[in-house]
Amino acid sequence: KVPVLILSFFQHALNSGIRCYHVAPVLCQRAKVAMSHFEPNEYINYEKLEKNINIVRKRLDRPLTLSEKIVYGHLDDPAKQEIERGKTYLRLRPDRVAMQDATAQMAMLQFISSGLPKVAVPSTIHCDHLIEAQSGGEKDLRRAKDINQEVYNFLATAGAKYGVGFWKPGSGIIHQIILENYSYPGVMLIGTDSHTPNGGGLGGICIGVGGADAVDVMAGIPWELKCPKVIGVKLTGKLSGWSSPKDVILKVAGILTVKGGTGAIIEYHGPGVDSISCTGMATICNMGAEIGATTSIFPYNARMKRYLGKTGRADIAALADEFQQHLVPDSGCQYDQVIEINLSELKPHINGPFTPDLAHPVSDIGAVAEKEGWPIDIRVGLIGSCTNSSYEDMGRSAAVAKQALAHGLKCKSKFTITPGSEQIRATIERDGYAQILRDVGGLVLANACGPCIGQWDRKDIKKGEKNTIVTSYNRNFTGRNDANPETHAFVTSPEIVTALSIAGTLKFNPETDYLTGSDGKKFKLEAPDADELPKLEFDPGQDTYQYPPKDGSGQHVDVSPTSQRLQLLEPFDKWDGKDLEDMLILIKVKGKCTTDHISAAGPWLKFRGHLDNISNNLLIGAINIENGKANSVRNALTQEFGPVPDTARYYKKMGVKWAVIGDENYGEGSSREHAALEPRHLGGRVIITKSFARIHETNLKKQGLLPLTFADPADYNKIHPVDKLSIVGLADFAPGKPLKCIIKHPNGSQETIMLNHTFNESQIEWFQAGSALNRMKELQQKSS
Repeated sequence: KVPVLILSFFQHALNSGIRCYHVAPVLCQRAKVAMSHFEPNEYINYEKLEKNINIVRKRLDRPLTLSEKIVYGHLDDPAKQEIERGKTYLRLRPDRVAMQDATAQMAMLQFISSGLPKVAVPSTIHCDHLIEAQSGGEKDLRRAKDINQEVYNFLATAGAKYGVGFWKPGSGIIHQIILENYSYPGVMLIGTDSHTPNGGGLGGICIGVGGADAVDVMAGIPWELKCPKVIGVKLTGKLSGWSSPKDVILKVAGILTVKGGTGAIIEYHGPGVDSISCTGMATICNMGAEIGATTSIFPYNARMKRYLGKTGRADIAALADEFQQHLVPDSGCQYDQVIEINLSELKPHINGPFTPDLAHPVSDIGAVAEKEGWPIDIRVGLIGSCTNSSYEDMGRSAAVAKQALAHGLKCKSKFTITPGSEQIRATIERDGYAQILRDVGGLVLANACGPCIGQWDRKDIKKGEKNTIVTSYNRNFTGRNDANPETHAFVTSPEIVTALSIAGTLKFNPETDYLTGSDGKKFKLEAPDADELPKLEFDPGQDTYQYPPKDGSGQHVDVSPTSQRLQLLEPFDKWDGKDLEDMLILIKVKGKCTTDHISAAGPWLKFRGHLDNISNNLLIGAINIENGKANSVRNALTQEFGPVPDTARYYKKMGVKWAVIGDENYGEGSSREHAALEPRHLGGRVIITKSFARIHETNLKKQGLLPLTFADPADYNKIHPVDKLSIVGLADFAPGKPLKCIIKHPNGSQETIMLNHTFNESQIEWFQAGSALNRMKELQQKSS
């Protein structure tokens, strides 16, 4: 009877949530929980997380923040890794990789070039970027499948061959699908999209990267990240009325600006956290990309547990409950900076135009717009995107629309709705939200990124026409949504977008102002109230997932040599061991230069798998300081002005190396590594700026370029577009050692300035090998 009693005891222990340490393997097996039901044999490993955290805590001898726990819990060597926030480079082992279809093309092409047979960690591809908003969901999806058939086939077959799960077009936006299926408390996930931090709403460290970083992780190589600082945002009070989770991040963006979070993780904590839904927390983390943060995160709580249960992952929630002490910050932990926001006092915000950190209370925006000369009338209101397309978001918008309909009103502005996923689309159709939004004048678009990333066939204005749009998106850079530089785009919450679209003007404040119903009577909109999760289970909608086969070795991946959409990669040239002498300046950029300026999206998305073709958009949006124009630079060899890409190609043809001079926070915005691949492909060697955005700086290093910063930012003014530059000291290139730049002026005079860099030893090897991929191949050859 004794063995039976022991077995009964341990079975009771497992059922009671007691962790199992010294139990026979057969019993421990029962406690295993899959990371996702799409990967039943890939398990959550909280034991390893716990072990690593304990090693690091003993070494550092201090309380740890939540983000430190999860980051350090994924260290490759927690016992020996040097750890200093903001300084040392960490070698990490992320749990999984996610790629959207625009960036997955180049990531998979690089993985194919590596020669590896299969990915080393669970990985997925999500088709969300290539669907253009035009006529409505079904028609737009059919059109996209036809136009992009070659690319979708490449991604599907490459996924099958290399063990990557494939989410078909129409499945939804990558970040919503990750939240529904893949993120969980304590996960470390990297994604080839800057809004990957969305998963922090479920307590994960989810970081946006370029495709080359994803290849490292998929290849089973430790991934490097500069040890982040930690900015704490303490939330007190409780959200109510028209205030929403979006207003939290709009407020934070106004405080920190577009570069204030660079090199840091934003960690939310405090009693106010519990008043925010799980998808609301995801909204806040998602838009942390707009302040340059490495990622953002919330501590595990009951709202996350509820969401996990509703999305079919109650087993993960039960396991997280066991390990909860590692999924919240330690008492007494220290942050590098602390911001405090009282949610009870937070007012609805609207940010813009042209930058997501220009924050205004909704109550003030009308007066500000009149003063600044911004168009008051709203031409289009757009809700959805990866930032705000949850069930709760759609419900709150529908609650506003329903009030207008009850008084006989419809939207004065055009109005579009983008569901975040097929599951959200199917559920809001079943529960009536979609029909309410149609009845008020809305057009339901495909489950995709659409206008948020410039995939918008806009017909209501002409290019160059000054106009205003309001969105629940995350970015509002010049021309981002519709390629019109005169579109004044503002970002706010879905319910505020809906209210403003009904009123048709920025001068409307739904908290205080009245509308006039069809009966001539005035009425005021009540603050919206909606369920954070559906009362019934989510409707999964159509099955849009393709499992990778157990053995994909026989799968053929087709890339035609004559394709205009796809192109196999050729390795970049290796460093010749010499200093870079007498480089020409392709362009000296004036002011803001995002990755949209460096490698435009919109119609250019179709070339994301063809490096030579997409290089024809290199820096066409950047403003040349010499003449104040975009896509017009002086060819130093012919003295003629012409397009930036044409000039770069001419220099390459003539065997001349070139450099780019940039301003502050160069490369902010999207994670697109094409902004690094293109200058490298067309002969660029050096990018010198006042400062870089994190992802772009890493992407440049990965492709064998030299991202350097002025030791004295004022030296930006010493370099003129007609000068020649030499970078001296590369033979002794070492971490922390500045490089010299000799500036040669046309009159024969010279001056020397110092340039800083953030290269570590392995990154210097990337430069010397020509790229990180070249270095990977070198190491593989040595090991074999």
